[in-house]
Amino acid sequence: MPLRRPLRIHRRFRRIGRPAALIPPRRLLGLPRSQVAGREVPVAVGFRARLLGLAYLDRTESGPGLLLPRCSSVHTFGMKFALDVYFLGRNGEILAVRRAVPPRRIVACRGAAAVLEVPAAIRHRTG
Repeated sequence: MPLRRPLRIHRRFRRIGRPAALIPPRRLLGLPRSQVAGREVPVAVGFRARLLGLAYLDRTESGPGLLLPRCSSVHTFGMKFALDVYFLGRNGEILAVRRAVPPRRIVACRGAAAVLEVPAAIRHRTG
C-alpha cells in the first residue's frame, strides 16, 4: 500500500486560526508608515499599492487605513465596505471629508495633495 503524502495547505489559508486583525495583507506589509490625523497608516508609494488601495480586502484586514500621497481623487471599485475619505492639503491639513463613501464611486477634491482612506465607522440606526 503506497504512503500518501501529507496534505499541504496553500499559503493563503495558513493564517486561519490566527486573528486576521493582527496579520496585515501582504501588499501592505512592506509599505512605509506615516503619522496622519492621529493615526499611523501605511503610505502607498508603488503603482500596485496606489491602484488597489484597500480594494478586495475585508474590513478587518484593512487596518487603520491608507495614505495616498500626490493624489486628489480616489475610486471605491472593488471595495467590500464603505470608506471615510479625508482630502489633505500640502501641510497635512484636512481640506474636505467624505463620510461613508459606498463601493463603486469616485470622489475628488480640487487642490488636495494627498488622500487618507479609512474604513467607515459602523453607525447603528436607532428608531
